[in-house]
Amino acid sequence: MAQQLPYVSYLELGSDPHLVAQECRSCRALFLDRRNACARCGGHDFGARRLADDGTVRAFTIVHRASPDVRVPYVSAIVDLDDGGVVKANVVDVEPDPARVLLGMRVRLTTFVVGTDSQGTQAIGFGYRPA
Repeated sequence: MAQQLPYVSYLELGSDPHLVAQECRSCRALFLDRRNACARCGGHDFGARRLADDGTVRAFTIVHRASPDVRVPYVSAIVDLDDGGVVKANVVDVEPDPARVLLGMRVRLTTFVVGTDSQGTQAIGFGYRPA
């Protein structure tokens, strides 16, 4: 198997891929990626918290224009995760049609190869697919 690296630092790979947020120890606010201070309470103490793999589509748009190397159309969504946390990600494995993507639709985390370098190392991204 080729070496795989996460495309974003908050994606943990392995046999059970998942997202990890930084949780403020004072007010429990969740943030993706590293933080210097909490945007809610100003706290400086954070701990890692695994986020749920399942969630619900809160909002979405179907993107028809993008950079030249990005295939369109695709579905970009805001996903409210079970047990807290909000993530912006693409919804994959669904036709990019408003009749197929619904507000309140249940989704589940999935990973996929974003690209491969000349050495065969794969960059792994994440998205959500209908549950």
